[in-house]
Amino acid sequence: MVASVFCIILAGGAGSRLWPVSREMFPKQMFKLDDEYTLFQKTFLNIANIVDDKNIITTTNIKYASSIKEQLKVLQDKFCRKKEYNIITEPIFRNTAPAMAIAVKYITDKLNYSSESPIILTVPSDQLITNREQFSILIEKGIKLAKAGYIVSFGTETTEINPNFGYIKTRKNAIISEIEETALKVTKFIEKPSSKEKRDNLKGKFFVNSGIYMFNAETFCTELKKYAPEIYKNIQNKNIENTIPSIPLNDYEQIIDISIDYALMEKSKKITIVPLNTEWKDIGSWKAIYEISQKDKNGNYFSGNVVDIDSKNSMVYSTSKLVATLGLKDTFVIETEDAVLVSDKADTNSIKNIYKKLNGKNSSKKEIHKTVYRPWGYYTVLENGNGFLTKCITVNPNAKLSVQLHHHRSEHWIILEGEATILKGKEFVKLLAGESIDIAIEEIHSLQNFGTEQLKVLEIQQGDILDENDIERLEDIYGRA
Repeated sequence: MVASVFCIILAGGAGSRLWPVSREMFPKQMFKLDDEYTLFQKTFLNIANIVDDKNIITTTNIKYASSIKEQLKVLQDKFCRKKEYNIITEPIFRNTAPAMAIAVKYITDKLNYSSESPIILTVPSDQLITNREQFSILIEKGIKLAKAGYIVSFGTETTEINPNFGYIKTRKNAIISEIEETALKVTKFIEKPSSKEKRDNLKGKFFVNSGIYMFNAETFCTELKKYAPEIYKNIQNKNIENTIPSIPLNDYEQIIDISIDYALMEKSKKITIVPLNTEWKDIGSWKAIYEISQKDKNGNYFSGNVVDIDSKNSMVYSTSKLVATLGLKDTFVIETEDAVLVSDKADTNSIKNIYKKLNGKNSSKKEIHKTVYRPWGYYTVLENGNGFLTKCITVNPNAKLSVQLHHHRSEHWIILEGEATILKGKEFVKLLAGESIDIAIEEIHSLQNFGTEQLKVLEIQQGDILDENDIERLEDIYGRA
């Protein structure tokens, strides 16, 4: 294990190519590829073999904070840590450059007790690296370069072009080779080469950009100040806390939405690359999941409640309903509670176009499942119809919904499990399982769980507008008011 190295796990993205399972409110890093750990948890476990687990910091959007905390609690118990792991929560989406910048500042200001600039590794939360020992060796090589003032990228050599990946062109450099003989100088970043002009730049050998980087904090900040001064300026004097959110909305919304590749990596002259000569997989598409999954003798991968006859080289992924298939060839079928995707295996990268089309139609199928995660817990839509909607609300221990009111609907709450503390108007009411309460239109209210177990509430809404837009938040501990 490498001492005095920190790691930032970037866990704030959505993943449009994994729709309909991946949505804005349930991103791909929440997936379980097996019965034990999610993609995010697998990433954490991989890194914990290299970096002390207490030095791992997760950055995520405030929408995913409660789910990430629950997943980290599992890992905290696994490593017998009494103190909670550090999470940096962004109040709105602003891409990887701002996310990395606030996490680097948090590490520098709050966690680093050395007189030297901390070495920091950043990794996406949606990748698989199976050979942990080899990856650890590569990280050791990266540390040498980071200490020498370079920003280190990691990539796999290839001659194939996938428009969903970024690519890196390189050359030998005597100074870099003296520090680490396998490392190369980066001469150009080519981000997702969908156009012919970009593809023409990729003749010969090049590296797929994994999105994994390593640097010392001083180098990162110097280069950020030089090439992305607006981000540096908006963050340098801010106090980043391990809170929800970690930076106020008013401050964060002033920062531009830009990836670290566009903001810094494509411009800096200090970028090197260490060849990622280990098993690495970006889990960004259904085809990628199919490729890493164990298949039957006919090349099929089935997950969930599936009955099949005579299919070949296909994937059927069911989350709720029975899916019956007959004679499929090179076909993917993905089922969720409220949507079904059927795709040719060779065309799964184009699923993002369906995602965009749903966006154009303002479809809720792009944003949410029937089960929606919030900072305080989650809710599941049970039934909806003309003028009514029913939900089962689950509130985590010591969590609280915002103080709010609705202009177009009333609500009736029935406590199913636990003890609820309810703000109704100006009074607080405590209710136990089996008891109920009515919330009138435009009545101020809130729901809180002071207990040590989850609180479950059946909510019945009645009115002419029954969506999340009819919420006027007056106070909110998660910064959404």
